[in-house]
Formats: sequence, structure tokens, C-alpha cells
Amino acid sequence: MSNGIFQVPIPDNEPVLNYGPGSPEKAKLKAALEKLMGQEIEIPLIIGGKEVRTGRFGSCVVPHNHHHRLGQFHQAGPEEVKAAIDAALRARREWAAMPWEERAAIFLRAAEILAREKRYLVNAATMLGLSKTPYQAEIDSACELADFWRFNTYYMEQIYRQQPRSVPLSWNRVEHRGLEGFVFAVTPFNFTSIAGNLPTAPAMMGNTVVWKPASSAVYPAYFVMQILEEAGLPPGVINFIPGPGSTVGDIVLQHPDLAGIHFTGSTETFQNMWKTVGTNIHSYRTYPRLVGETGGKDFIFAHPSADVEALCVAMVRGAFEFQGQKCSAASRAYIPQSIWPELKERLVKMTQELKVGDVTDFTTFMGAVIDKKAFDNIVSYIEYAKNSPEAEILVGGDYDDSVGYFIYPTIVQTTNPKMKLMEEEIFGPVLTVYVYPDEKLEETLELCNTTSPYALTGAIFARDRSAVVAMSRALSETAGNFYVNDKPTGAVVSQQPFGGARASGTNDKAGSMLNLLRWVSQRAIKENLLPPRCYRYPHMDEA
Repeated sequence: MSNGIFQVPIPDNEPVLNYGPGSPEKAKLKAALEKLMGQEIEIPLIIGGKEVRTGRFGSCVVPHNHHHRLGQFHQAGPEEVKAAIDAALRARREWAAMPWEERAAIFLRAAEILAREKRYLVNAATMLGLSKTPYQAEIDSACELADFWRFNTYYMEQIYRQQPRSVPLSWNRVEHRGLEGFVFAVTPFNFTSIAGNLPTAPAMMGNTVVWKPASSAVYPAYFVMQILEEAGLPPGVINFIPGPGSTVGDIVLQHPDLAGIHFTGSTETFQNMWKTVGTNIHSYRTYPRLVGETGGKDFIFAHPSADVEALCVAMVRGAFEFQGQKCSAASRAYIPQSIWPELKERLVKMTQELKVGDVTDFTTFMGAVIDKKAFDNIVSYIEYAKNSPEAEILVGGDYDDSVGYFIYPTIVQTTNPKMKLMEEEIFGPVLTVYVYPDEKLEETLELCNTTSPYALTGAIFARDRSAVVAMSRALSETAGNFYVNDKPTGAVVSQQPFGGARASGTNDKAGSMLNLLRWVSQRAIKENLLPPRCYRYPHMDEA
């Protein structure tokens, strides 16, 4: 029995190591990379705390050297999906009844295991499995994931502290219960931190989870699952079931005990899931909570007063870090004619300097895109631009998949602000620029607002403060995360809660209290301290 009002340690953001020359972290990371490259692992399903092997294998390969296999993973079929749901439902009552501080302790311990004992292992797994550079892996799989676990437990305590007021003769209180059923977590390939957050955010609020990681990112996700088990996560709370999306999803979405979906991925997939839930709404025990972060067509919009050098760096970093495989990556830019000649020269030169290759070479800026499917899709846009009379490739446009899925950073200039490359999500290292007449600022702002169905991230550049105010107002609904004189990527837990609206998702802000509130169902309790003993009210007496 807990006899105390417990407080979660006030968190700070995990410091980002820089892996500079001669640093101990560089040596440790290189050792971890060598270890993982020298072995091949077999990844099981984890259902109810037990390892399950199906013999139906998928491969974990290195995107920048796709002939090298890191391991194989067992894939779930219908039987395993049903078993995972059953395990989640069996674990639900005991997990929900566990004192909240004991649940919090698991994830606080997981954060310390990650940050102190397994940092270099998970970073190396992310580098090799996703083709991330050391810095990109560090801010993702070490820092952001540790931040998610520390700050979410802190937010959990804040939620539980939110209680109604009481008046004389009564005591009012609220229980923040987990949802009735199980939560389905579907995680993307591009961030190990998101893969770790989507199943754990609902779990720490008392829910049990069926977790389907992206098939192209099972490798680092498995290391995350191992950390959670080491931290003391009870069997069945999170069930790890890699497998084909159609196989897993079709069964999960039909189940009457589906209580919620925590999703990051494509807009099309999320919309199809929503449609299926809507079709089946009469068969669920409760209305499922749908929380999704989906696509983006993120922009950089410059004013004539913009700092050209800062703008250039933001465009290059925002568009080409991690090969543009971020939902937040800069994909379109609106540049005034007056600064374009100077910016163009800087932009082309800087992009030409970017080194593309094996991320285990620490001098590399960009690795490979995730797989053949992504490679072919991005190439189709580049070829479209090459053959379009409305477009000119200023730099890049080259690609090669003979060793790794390499696409070189590409900048396209278009004369048509409604061109396909300005409208559609590409999810690769392709930035399309539209140069507008300075006197048509307002019209171009409206173009930016209406061209894309997405509203995830966006950035404006201006030194004129009046321009900053006017541009922010004009673009107020274009982005859930908005940046002034900064690139549109790199949201930090507790500092910039992340999520977008329109076709970009439900804007439930990962890394904030708002997201955790979606995973609880409140029960309001009123206790009458002195119950009435007569049914009559004063107005009923006439004398």
C-alpha cells in the first residue's frame, strides 16, 4: 500500500553528445557499430512476455549497403495477432491496478538504461538499420526517446494531480483510467524515438498495447523492446508483433476490444484505418481513440529582409538531413526574386559539398534512403522534374542503388507553384523552389496556404518584425509546428510539442500532456460526507 504523495523527478532534456574527434563517445559508438556489423541476429515476436518464432522471415538489411544483412525477424500471422490481443487483454486489469508510481518507475528506469548503458548500442542499431549519421541517431534514439520516457512520466503525474474542486459536505475527485480494451500502436521506420514512444505513452497511462513496428525498422525497435523488458515491464503490457500491415491490421481493426490507435505513417494508411473503424463502429465495446501523425509537405517561406546565409543553411539542413525522410523535412520553398541570385549561388555550392555515403564514415552528411520502394518513388519525382518544361534541376538529380539506396540531394526550381513537386509528399532529399516577385508577397503566402493538403511544419525567414507578424498571421493554419528564422525540423520534447493538422494528423502533440490525455478515460466521483435524511426541499413548506 502506497502511503505518500509521490513526485516524479523534474526532468531535463538529455544532453546531446557531439562525437567530436578523440571523444570517448565516438570510440564507444564505433565499437558498437563494429559489433553489430559482425553479427546477424534473429528477432522473435514477443507476446505475453514470451518469445514466439513463426519461421516466416523478413530481413533486416543496411540501407547504405543492402547486401549486408543485420538479421532476420519472425513475422506475425493471424494466429499470433490474435494471441497478442489476448495477451494484452489478460494483462490489462493487473497493469491498470498497479500504482501509478510503480508504472512510472519502469519507464524512468528504461530511460536510464537507454541513456547510460545501451546508448551506443541503440544508436548503432539506428545508424545501421535506418542509415542515420551519428548526430541524427544521437538526437533520435538516445536523446529524444529518453526525453519521451522522462517527460511523459512527469506529465502523467501532472494529469493525476488535476482534480475538481469540492464544496462543503462533499469530496469530489477524478480517476484517470486507462481505456477499456487494448491500444494498437503502429510505428514508422524513420525514428526510433517514435517507435519507442507510440506504444509506451498509452502503456504508462494504464493501457496494454499491441505494437506493430515498420518492417523496415524492426531492427532498432527490437533493441527498444529489450530495454523495456529489462526495465521491468510486465508480460503482456506491450506485445511486439512485426508483420505485414494487412495481416496485422485487418485482425486488429475488427476486434471488438480495440480501444485506441496510436499511429505515425502515411496519410493514406491512416485514412484507410479511420474508414475501417468508422465502418465497424457499431461493433466496438467503446469508441476507439484515433491519434495519428501522418504526412507533410513542409515549407520554408522567405521575406526580402531574410538573412540569406541563415536561410541557406536552414534549407540545406531542413531538406537533406536524414535524406529528407522526416515528416517535418523542408520539401518546398518560396523565395523572393530580390534575394534569389545570391541565395541560389550559396545554395548550389553548399549542396554540392554534402558528402553522401556510408554513415559509419563519420564525415558523411547523408546516408541512403530506407529501401527499394522508397528509392523508386523518389526517383520517379526526379525523373518527372527532368522531363517537365516547368522545372529545372539546379543541383543533384543523380541516384544509384547498386550498393545502397543512394539519392543525391536535389534542388529543383519551378515556374509553377502548383507543380506536382510543390504539392505532393516525396519523403526524400528533393527540395523544390518557387521564386516569387517581391510585390506579390501576399498572393504567394496564400499560395503556400492552399497548395498542399498538409499542415505539419513550416518556417518563415525575415528580419523585418512587421513581416514576421504578417507572415505568421497569414500562415496560421498551415503548420502545427511553426518556426521563425529556423529550419522546420528538430522539435524537442517539452520544448516544441509535435504534431500537425489537416491531412497531417490529429495534432495530439507527442511529447506533451495533450497526447497522454488521449489515453485515459475519466471517472468523476462525488462522495457525500453527510447524506440527506429527508426527501423534502424547503420550498415544499408553506408555513
